[in-house]
Amino acid sequence: MSRIGKKPVPLPKGVTASVNGQTVSVKGPKGELKVTLVPEVSASVGADGVTVTPNKAMERAAAMWGMSRTLVNNLVTGVTTGFTSKLEIQGVGYRAAVQGKNLNLQLGFSHDVAYPIPEGITITAEKPTLLTVAGMDKQLVGQVAAEIRSYRKPEPYKGKGVRYEGEYVRRKEGKKK
Repeated sequence: MSRIGKKPVPLPKGVTASVNGQTVSVKGPKGELKVTLVPEVSASVGADGVTVTPNKAMERAAAMWGMSRTLVNNLVTGVTTGFTSKLEIQGVGYRAAVQGKNLNLQLGFSHDVAYPIPEGITITAEKPTLLTVAGMDKQLVGQVAAEIRSYRKPEPYKGKGVRYEGEYVRRKEGKKK
């Protein structure tokens, strides 16, 4: 029994959900999101919200039950409040700026890195060294943040690079004289 899967996903005011086969679509103030569930689980909309139930008494159905409920919950959260991820840039001369549909990163390379901002994502540079990635789709927000971080991961000697806000980078000592 999944403790997470047993709970129905509550629908706040202004949010509507519909189930069409294995596809769950949720409409809210920020827009509409859809997810296709695996065949081992089924979803239904009731008075208390969206309920996800396993179809078979298989091990995979039990494993997918809680995950599917969490995916539906992420849809509801995305269309109401959205998701954000903050990135810090550390290093001398490292900076970022949003220019139209591109994010321009100066990360110590001989050239600037131009990252095209995907549809449905907004990136704001609050400071030249602080980026905020925001959007409705939790997976897409995390993917964009990870791609930006992958251009220059934080290194362990000086700590330079792009890191998540609050991320701890284990430092190494370096050479001895």
